Amino acid sequence: MAEQVHRRVVVTGIGLICGVGKTAPEVWDGLLAGKSGMAPITAFDLTGHPVRFAAEVKEFDPLLFIEKKESRKMGRFIHFAIAAADEAMRHSGLVIDETNQDRFGVHIGSGIGGFDVIEREHTAMMNGGPRKISPFFIPATIVNLAAGHVSIRYKARGPNEATATACTSSAHSIGDAFRIIQRGDADAMIAGGTEAAITPMGVGGFAAMKALSTRNDDPEHACRPWDKNRDGFVVGEGAGILILEELEFAKARGAKILGEVIGYGMSADAFHMTGMAPEGEGCLRAMNAAMKVAGILPGQIDYVNAHATSTPLGDAMESKAIENVFGERALDHELLVSSTKSMTGHLLGGAGGLEAGITLMAMQHQIAPPTMNIEELDPMCRLNYVPNEPRAAKIDYALSNSFGFGGTNGSLVFKRWME
Repeated sequence: MAEQVHRRVVVTGIGLICGVGKTAPEVWDGLLAGKSGMAPITAFDLTGHPVRFAAEVKEFDPLLFIEKKESRKMGRFIHFAIAAADEAMRHSGLVIDETNQDRFGVHIGSGIGGFDVIEREHTAMMNGGPRKISPFFIPATIVNLAAGHVSIRYKARGPNEATATACTSSAHSIGDAFRIIQRGDADAMIAGGTEAAITPMGVGGFAAMKALSTRNDDPEHACRPWDKNRDGFVVGEGAGILILEELEFAKARGAKILGEVIGYGMSADAFHMTGMAPEGEGCLRAMNAAMKVAGILPGQIDYVNAHATSTPLGDAMESKAIENVFGERALDHELLVSSTKSMTGHLLGGAGGLEAGITLMAMQHQIAPPTMNIEELDPMCRLNYVPNEPRAAKIDYALSNSFGFGGTNGSLVFKRWME
C-alpha cells in the first residue's frame, strides 16, 4: 500500500467572542491588559442562587449579524457561532462560491447547545401545555445547528459536523477539521466551538456540583488558576472559530497565513465521570500524542495554553502532567504556561476554540498572555504560569489543552508561520 501523503493545514482567519471582548483584537488587547470578563449575572433573576456571577458577553446584539426573524429561531450559542464565523471569514478574505463550495466544510462543537431555549420552552410548556412549545424548539437547541447555520450562511457544501465532548468539544472540532483537510476530504474548514450556558439551570447545575467559585463579593478575582486559594471555575460564554485551509490552496489565493496546525492528540482517562485521572495521566497521553503527530519533541514547545479552570484538583493534575511531559525544562521555568480562563471564564464547549485562537495570536505577537489572580502559588503547582503580567517571548511552537467531563482529552499543536 502506498504511504499516505498528509497535506499541510494552515490558519488564515480567527474570530473570537467572550466576556473580555466581541472580536479577536478586542479579546487579545483585553488579555494583555489583564481585563476580567467576570461580573454579576444580568441574564436572569439571581434569587436563591448561591453563585451570582459569570463571564457574560456584554451588550451582544445578534441583529448585527442575523435578521430579526431568523434570530428568533436560534439559540444564543448559534448567534455566537455566526458572529465569530463572520469575523473569521472576513479576516481570512476567503470567498466561497460555486468553484469551491463542495470542498469547503464546517465543524463547530458545543458541549450543551441551546440551554437557554430548553429552559424557555420548558417554562412555556409547564405554563401553557404542549401547544405552547415553539416549532423552532428543536432546531434552535441541538448542538449541530451551529455548524448547520454557518454552512447555510456561506453555502459550504463540504463535510458538516459537530462535536459534543463536554469542555473538549471545540478542540476536537479543530483537530478533526485538521484531519479532514490533511487527508484530502476538504480544502478549507470553518472550525471551532460555541457555548451559551449562563442560564438559571446551567449556573445552578454547576453550582450544585460544587464546581464553581463562590466569590460573589469579588467576581473579577474569582478565577485564579494554580493559586493556593482557588475554589472553582467561573462559567463563561462565547465562541472561537478558525478558518483552516490546505497550504497550497491558501497560497494560491494569496492568503495571509497566521499559523500552522501540526499536531492533534486525543485520549480518555477511563477513570471517573467528572474527575481527572491521577497525576493527569490522560492529559499527559493527549499532549504526547499531539507532539508525536506534529513530529516534534517536548523541548521544542515554547508555550502551553493550559486548560486550567481554577478547580483545586484539576489544576494540580494538569500541572503535574505538564511536569511529567516537559521535565526539567518545565521545572526550570523555561516553558511558559498560562490559563487565559483567569480572564475569560470557562467557555465549556467553546473553550478550546477560543484558546486555540488566543494561542495563535500569542505566536503572532510573540507574547505569552498572563494568568491573572495568582497571589500565592499552590505548592503542588511548580511551573512558570506567567503570573499577572504578559511576557514577551520566542514562541515558535505552542500547545493548547482542553479536557472534559467523562475523561475526554484533546491537545493541539501549532507552529509559528515563518515561511
